[in-house]
Amino acid sequence: MEKIKKIDIHAHATPFPQYVPKHKDNQERCLSDEELIGLYEKLDIEMGVLLPCVSPEAQTHPNTSEAAKFMVDKHPDRFVWFCNIDPRSVYNLPTTDHTYLLEHYKSLGAKGLGEMTINMYIDDPMLENLFACCAEVDMPVTIHMAPEVGGYYGIVDDLGLPRLEKLLKKYPKLKILGHSHHFWAEITKLANEEERNGSQWSKVVPGTIERLMRECPNLYGDLSAGSGGTAMMRDPEYAAKFMTEFADRLFYGTDICDIPSTFPGNLPYDFAAFLDNMAETGMISMDVYKKIVRENAIKFLNLDLD
Repeated sequence: MEKIKKIDIHAHATPFPQYVPKHKDNQERCLSDEELIGLYEKLDIEMGVLLPCVSPEAQTHPNTSEAAKFMVDKHPDRFVWFCNIDPRSVYNLPTTDHTYLLEHYKSLGAKGLGEMTINMYIDDPMLENLFACCAEVDMPVTIHMAPEVGGYYGIVDDLGLPRLEKLLKKYPKLKILGHSHHFWAEITKLANEEERNGSQWSKVVPGTIERLMRECPNLYGDLSAGSGGTAMMRDPEYAAKFMTEFADRLFYGTDICDIPSTFPGNLPYDFAAFLDNMAETGMISMDVYKKIVRENAIKFLNLDLD
């Protein structure tokens, strides 16, 4: 099969690993931009999208927009970046006009906003205000979803994602890239919270995600990590149909963020091999494969790549 260089829609790194605290439980730390590039060489990834995280729920330290821009300036041929803003910033009000901040980062080259990890209901007035500002200035948003407030990081919705559905339909110009276990768990029909929180390796019975992808053209799929990757690998026959139907709105990703210990383990390699195999065996067409691993990102992010 023709070798296609991939683009990673979901990456994390720090330009200052020597200053970053290690995780208390496993002693892992965020990897540097150079370390991430080293992994990209092994995974045949040409370029990655650096996603800063600024809300405290997700990490021991903020990973800022400025740090992402700094790394892009060091490696303009390997990275592009999203900015990030906490919806509570600038007076902690639901009426704050965040558009001037978004326009500032956009003028510096930011391609979107995210990863949004704040542990707040998706329709909280302050969070919805930020989403509305992103829609106004045409900034796509990568969201990490969670099942409840407290004990998790990520934007909160109920079983069946009714609040996300309402947001997508209220702001049709808002482009959302869905991510996390609790987003991709909804690819199958779920009966209760226990199923949403549990492991997801059984065959897929089409659920909320398929319906929302059909009804909301502003919803996109971030296929990174054990969430999006697992959602595809758990049921290759369903994945082939899903990836073919929504080929224009799905993006390959890794969500590599920590080093060394056990992460990234085999998952980034397993998912890359899975997608390659789906194309090699004809389960998906080469056109679908190319869109997911490369062409969609080039078009969506307006990248200067062939």
